[in-house]
Amino acid sequence: MAPIFFQTFPEKPSAAIFLSGTGTNAAKLLEGWRSGEYRGWTPRVLVTDKPETSRARSLADEYGLPLVEHDIAKFYRERGLEKIALTSERALEVREEWTGAMIRLLAPYQVQFGILAGFVPLSNITCVLPCLNVHPGDLTLEEDGRRYLAGLQRLPVETALLRGHTHLRSSVIIAQAFTGGAKEMDSGPVLGVSAPVAVDLAGATLDELKACQAARQGKKPAEYRGDLLMQAAERNLENLKEHGDWVVFPRAVDDFARNKFALAPDGALLYEGVPVKTVEYSESAAPRPIPL
Repeated sequence: MAPIFFQTFPEKPSAAIFLSGTGTNAAKLLEGWRSGEYRGWTPRVLVTDKPETSRARSLADEYGLPLVEHDIAKFYRERGLEKIALTSERALEVREEWTGAMIRLLAPYQVQFGILAGFVPLSNITCVLPCLNVHPGDLTLEEDGRRYLAGLQRLPVETALLRGHTHLRSSVIIAQAFTGGAKEMDSGPVLGVSAPVAVDLAGATLDELKACQAARQGKKPAEYRGDLLMQAAERNLENLKEHGDWVVFPRAVDDFARNKFALAPDGALLYEGVPVKTVEYSESAAPRPIPL
C-alpha cells in the first residue's frame, strides 16, 4: 500500500505519539498542547517499543493518556531472533509482523495521524497512517539529487560538521514506508525546517574533525567511541534538539493538523495553498514559507 501523504482532517484530529527513549520531543509536544499554544490536534494515545526503558509510562500518567506497549525485542525473541535488525529476509518479515500487530493494537483509538517523537524502529505504520518525523539535519539540501544530510542518530550532524557547515537545522517530514533501500531514508516531503542553529566546535578545527574521520576507517564504532568528532556531533545534536527540534516540531505538527499543508497535483508542497520548498519556523517569528 502506498503511503498516505496528506488528507483533509476534521477539526482537532487525534494523534498517536510514538517514542522509544527519553521522550523529550514527545514531552515538548504535549507541553505545547496542554498550555493551549498548539491546540490544532488532540493526543489520543502514546506508543512505545521499549516499555521498560522509555519515558512513555511516566508521560502517559502525567497526561492521563492510554499507552500501547509493543516490545520489539520481546517480539523478535519469541520468533527466534536475538538481534533486532533488518539484515535478512526473515528479519524483514518479523518487522512487518511487528508492524501489523502494532496497527491492530492502535485500531481501537481511531487516530488520524502519527507523530514519531524519537521512535527508533523503522516500520511501515506510514502505509496506513500519515506520520510526521523530526530529523537532525536540513533535508532540503541535496547533492546529485540526494539528500546528503539523511541518516540515523548523529550521522547527519557529523556529515554537516565535516563539510564545514557553520549552521544546522532540524527538519520535519512526512515519513515514508521503508523496504530496505538506503534511498528511502528520510525521503518524505519536508514540511518545515528550524531557523539556523549555530555550530559549536568548542575550539576544534575542521582539519582535526576530518582526521578523526580518517582514523575511523576499518574500525567498529565501539573502537572510536568518544573521539573528537563524536564529541562535537553529540554536543551539537543536543543543542539542535533544544533550538531546532523543540521549535519546528510542535509548530509543524500544529499546522499539519490544521490542514495548512497539502500536495499539488504535480507533487509540489503547498502551504496555505501556495507552492513552497518548505516552511521555516523560528522561536520568535511567524512561519516563513520558503519559495520554490
